[in-house]
Order: sequence, then structure tokens, then C-alpha cells
Amino acid sequence: MSAPHTAPATGCAWVFGDDLNTDLLAPGAYMKFGIAEIARHCLESVDPRFAAEVRPGDIVFAGRNFGAGSSREQAAEVLRHLGVACVVARSFSGIYYRNGFNLGLPLLVCPDTPTVAAGAPVACDLDRARVHDLATGRVLACEPIPAHLVAMIRDGGLLPHLEKRLAAQRAGHAPTPNP
Repeated sequence: MSAPHTAPATGCAWVFGDDLNTDLLAPGAYMKFGIAEIARHCLESVDPRFAAEVRPGDIVFAGRNFGAGSSREQAAEVLRHLGVACVVARSFSGIYYRNGFNLGLPLLVCPDTPTVAAGAPVACDLDRARVHDLATGRVLACEPIPAHLVAMIRDGGLLPHLEKRLAAQRAGHAPTPNP
């Protein structure tokens, strides 16, 4: 079963390079605080304006190895908290990729991410795994996201997705999964 199609997320492009690690996204010095405080310091050593100026719907573009480092889930959670609609990168670390989807943060793997200009208006279409550079009209093809992961993102992440499935099973609307 596929997830229903939704309109592409639109916002401005925030463009970064390779190797943005989890300590840059969620600095260790702030990990004893809540997510709102951690988010205020997201990427501050790379772009001090980011946390204060990023807006809901904006899209982060990066190079290779996005999210390398620790397994801290807060590195994905801060971007969701700040309203980032999607992260598009050449590649992600394995654990960050899983954490992003588990927390409902869309992640797209795309070989052409550096071609988008910082501040450009962009749209991210998860269903078609495409990013539209609205300034140039260029469409960047990304690796498709499996339908079950798109559904999980739309439900808000792994826990809300499982809660929804369990509720449907209890109501007799979905088959019980095989053990």
C-alpha cells in the first residue's frame, strides 16, 4: 500500500559541504538541555545564522557523509524542531539515515546537491524523489524512498507510525503482522 501523495515542501535552500557530523548538528556541550536549547546551537560553528534564520519548509543541502559521528538522535531531531522540511545530501551516515526516518525527518540521497545555490527557492517532492530548484527550473533526481518509509515520515516517525498501525489492528482495519 502506498502513502497518499502530498504537495511538495517548499522553502529556501541552505547549502553546506561534506562531513557535517552529529556534533555540528547537536553540539555535545548542550546535550544536557532540552531539544529547543540544543536546536538554538544547530550548525552554529558552520553558519552562526542557521538556527536563528532557518524557517519551516526550508531544505538543507549537503555533500557526502551527512550526520557522521555519534548515534545521538538529537542530531536529526533538531532539524525537525527547527522546521526543516527535508535534508538532501550526496550521502548520509547509516545511523543518521535510520534516525532521520525514525524521527520523521525526510532524507533524500542526490548526486547533484552542490548545484543548488544558497537561498534559492526549492521544492522537495518525496513521492517522486525529486528536488525542484525553482530559481533555475532544474529538477534534481534523487534515490527513491520506499513507500513504507514515506508513510512513516507522514505519520511523524516510527513511534507514531507504529501507534497508528496498532490502533488500526485493534479496530480490525489492518491484518496482524506475522511474528
